[in-house]
Amino acid sequence: MFPELASKRLGLLTQAVSGISRVLVLAYLADPIAHLQVRALQNAARSSGVTLQIQDVRTSDDLPAAFETGVNERAEGLLATAESFFSVHGVRVTELAAHHRLPAIYPNLQNAIDRGGLMAYAPNSDDSYRRAATYAARILKGAKPSDLPVQQPATFELVINLKTAKTLGLTFPPGLLAIADRVVE
Repeated sequence: MFPELASKRLGLLTQAVSGISRVLVLAYLADPIAHLQVRALQNAARSSGVTLQIQDVRTSDDLPAAFETGVNERAEGLLATAESFFSVHGVRVTELAAHHRLPAIYPNLQNAIDRGGLMAYAPNSDDSYRRAATYAARILKGAKPSDLPVQQPATFELVINLKTAKTLGLTFPPGLLAIADRVVE
């Protein structure tokens, strides 16, 4: 599901930022999930005419240089892939995006809700917690974990931060605002 979500995020970013043609992609390529996302992003970018600037980020010390490279190559937006690295360092990534005035979309809802990021698209965590509780209850009642079906998230949220959009001088298309699950004002 990670590759499809990465492609969806790229599509949402291109809808939000009219005429965007160059997107900085931060990926922790030591994680195999990152390669799947990057491949999906490359396919999506080809069909939408967007050039990706993929930066492999291995430590938090790599982040400033990745942003500098992206800005020097005229990045017009930012997409962080969905590895745990970017959840751990989400605050720093959001700060650097703001510093460089890059409209960004994140795989963690908190980046847009609490950290001042422009957008986020991710599974609804409340729904995931409810599912986890159901699994725990079934296991406590004697079910074998190996007998329980694997479930993927079923509910996703799009969060748009209008305060950040105003700071960046962006106006969201009404259609995109209409499908947002949460709007931070």
